[in-house]
Amino acid sequence: MNQGELTTPNISHFKGMHHPLLLILVKVTIFSLMLAIGSNLSFEKMLSFWRKPALVFRVLLAVIVLVPLVVIFLLKLFNLPSEVMIGLALLAASPGAPLSTKRSQTAGGRLCYAASLQVTLAILAVFVTPLTLEIFATLFKNISQKVAISEVAQQVILVQLLPVSLGLLIQKFAPTFAEKIAQHLTFIANGVFSVLVVLACILGLPLFFQVGELPLVAISIMVIASLGIGHALGRLDDDTRAILAIFCIARNFGLALFIAILNHIQQQVIPTLVAYVILGAFVGVPYSIWNKRRLAGLSREINSL
Repeated sequence: MNQGELTTPNISHFKGMHHPLLLILVKVTIFSLMLAIGSNLSFEKMLSFWRKPALVFRVLLAVIVLVPLVVIFLLKLFNLPSEVMIGLALLAASPGAPLSTKRSQTAGGRLCYAASLQVTLAILAVFVTPLTLEIFATLFKNISQKVAISEVAQQVILVQLLPVSLGLLIQKFAPTFAEKIAQHLTFIANGVFSVLVVLACILGLPLFFQVGELPLVAISIMVIASLGIGHALGRLDDDTRAILAIFCIARNFGLALFIAILNHIQQQVIPTLVAYVILGAFVGVPYSIWNKRRLAGLSREINSL
């Protein structure tokens, strides 16, 4: 079946996705998450990550270059429906999932490195997300027709760069105040994000199995390849391997959904986004458990020497 013959899935489940309150919820979610991250991270901790240029290079190469290249390869290899192509492109262009820092800690990663990488990707998303989408739009006609690239940078600045910068400034010039509000901000931000994910899953889960076998295969390959890229480029001698693997696989669901809403294509791409979240958790959680046990085993071996 050709792409032109593909029919749009039954999207009656998504009537609520047109509601303007959803866009407000997504904006508030991303803004609060970025503000919480910025207020929890000092400039000194961020610089500790940036002082390792080889690590920074490997991280950026893996997260913002190699993972999108994998998606480009999959879109060229498989004859996927246009809504799946757009969904995967949005995920590839949206690095730095909000809960990546917590997921990295679960996998045994160091907090300061993970948080610094989170902020770095949030700042870079202002440039990386529009540029990546522009590349996809150039390579794939179906994407260029449905995603308005021009609005993306401005909106990413408003919902990501602005709150992160505000949080960092509060941490820099009012550290006592930042310490008081950081925990509360994190709790609120994580709660709002959980509500957003649950809402999207409730609306999108009924169509999960309607995504189709071939798209699910493509999404599974993207998940496994992303995790493998991060694990392979991580270092063997510390916990940055787990951090890089988690950040590769954890794409920014909120940002991808936000861009979809701006372009009025949320109904088409929600099943793909939800499928990626589900398959990403299915692969990522066992990896985190395994890696944390691996690090614990290495620590015991070192202590026994």
